[in-house]
Amino acid sequence: MQVNIHESWKPFLKAEFAKPYFSDLVSFVKNEYRNHICYPPGKQIFNAFEHCHFDDLKVVIIGQDPYHGPNQANGLCFSVADGIAHPPSLINIFKEIEQDLQVPYPTSGNLERWADQGVLLLNATLTVRAHQAGSHQNKGWETFTDSVIKIISDNKKDVVFLLWGGYAKRKSKLINDKKHHVLQSGHPSPLSANRGYWFGNKHFSKTNSLLEQAGLKSVAW
Repeated sequence: MQVNIHESWKPFLKAEFAKPYFSDLVSFVKNEYRNHICYPPGKQIFNAFEHCHFDDLKVVIIGQDPYHGPNQANGLCFSVADGIAHPPSLINIFKEIEQDLQVPYPTSGNLERWADQGVLLLNATLTVRAHQAGSHQNKGWETFTDSVIKIISDNKKDVVFLLWGGYAKRKSKLINDKKHHVLQSGHPSPLSANRGYWFGNKHFSKTNSLLEQAGLKSVAW
């Protein structure tokens, strides 16, 4: 089965696409999109891989589920399409960047500009039914995205993994921290952030410092 994904990823993921679970997953997703409103739009399901090419990848941010409201999800975790109101977690991400790097709060919540610089914005589940959070969990997506994390860990070095919240932190077992950098904090959602588990983590300046130490270009957050 052909998956619309950037060429740079295909040598690393073609074996995954050939596995029975992935065929079952594709059938499930096609049926869901045929019979229900689902997000993101079909052409954007693998958007994270289209914008962040394997060769350029230097940062991984792990989310859980796409946004399930109209016109929000665009295939990148925490990101929304241009012109869409910023969800609470994204607001807190931008506020932390503002404090950490003295970067003005942006107009657009579209994070394609990060992905184009080598930031993989990876949701553990790449699709969702409208207004039903978690509706496409445990259908095979997590098996696929766990494999993606492991493949990055095995085939790259000096990648900065940002694990925000309990769900993302559990992915640390897939990462070789002897050759990569793992930064962890609370989730940027208001529930966590307002209890002091998010603001002040300085993950954006820390990431840039680690990239520069590895001889890589920092990210313009």
